[in-house]
Amino acid sequence: MRKPWVVGVLLAGLLLGGCGDPASGPDTAVPAGPDTSAPTRQRAPAPPASPASPASTPREAPRVLYLGDSLAMENQKVLGQELRRELRAEYTSAPYSGTTLCDYLEGTAERSLVPAADKAAALVRRLRPDVVVLQFWGNSWGYTPCMDGITYDRSPARYFSRYAADARRLTEQIAAAGRGAGPEIVWVAQGPDPITPDRIRRVNALYAQRAAASGGLVADAGKAVSPAGGRQTWTQYLPCTAAERARPGYCTQPSRGRTALHRDDDYLHFCLAPTTSRPKPCPVRSPGILRIARAITETVRQAAR
Repeated sequence: MRKPWVVGVLLAGLLLGGCGDPASGPDTAVPAGPDTSAPTRQRAPAPPASPASPASTPREAPRVLYLGDSLAMENQKVLGQELRRELRAEYTSAPYSGTTLCDYLEGTAERSLVPAADKAAALVRRLRPDVVVLQFWGNSWGYTPCMDGITYDRSPARYFSRYAADARRLTEQIAAAGRGAGPEIVWVAQGPDPITPDRIRRVNALYAQRAAASGGLVADAGKAVSPAGGRQTWTQYLPCTAAERARPGYCTQPSRGRTALHRDDDYLHFCLAPTTSRPKPCPVRSPGILRIARAITETVRQAAR
């Protein structure tokens, strides 16, 4: 059983630069081109003629900033669509594949995959968002220089200690950039990891601890891509929902009543299109991405009330 997983891990890491492969990774990073990583801003559409009740929508359309790694890179377009449709949000996304928390810290530009202008605090000062959504699988094998070579497989204790410290610094920098007026921070809890399941459980726990300590929220998007009653169980397929059956292309195997979350050659990402050397938003309908986007949108709704 181990050999197919090893092949899958290597393919995922080599093709997309990997955002959290815990066991191995490429010797050199695949840089994200400026056309795929530069912040993308999408304004809210005009308010509908008959707005929804105040209980179900924010009082004002929120400004949302979305940061993260390759999972955020593939999700960003669909999340923007959901946020605009459900909340009329003004939305900016600035994900960079292969990154982790330290890449978005100010003071790391020379050892980071994220340029100084796109650090979290810099974007908060410029855009003044109401909500910042952070989605990171957890770079665990030193793909980015700012991790200083600390990897999960060599030293789990150092890895988690560093990850917790970076999470604290990131929330502090975002809060300082907000000048006492927010923004609300939403941490995205990730789905199960079939290779090192304990790692992702502990990473998600760190997000929950940081949210509790800083007054933020957790969007448990990982639950939306986990089996019912099996939050920590990885699966490639889940039963189709009624909404997926009603939308062409979202119930990928209707005759079997199930839909695909992952490609056969990639256990980590949720885009059902082949990966490319230049990271970009997912170009095809992918049920896992839509499930994640909806879970994040519901938590942003709470944060923006």
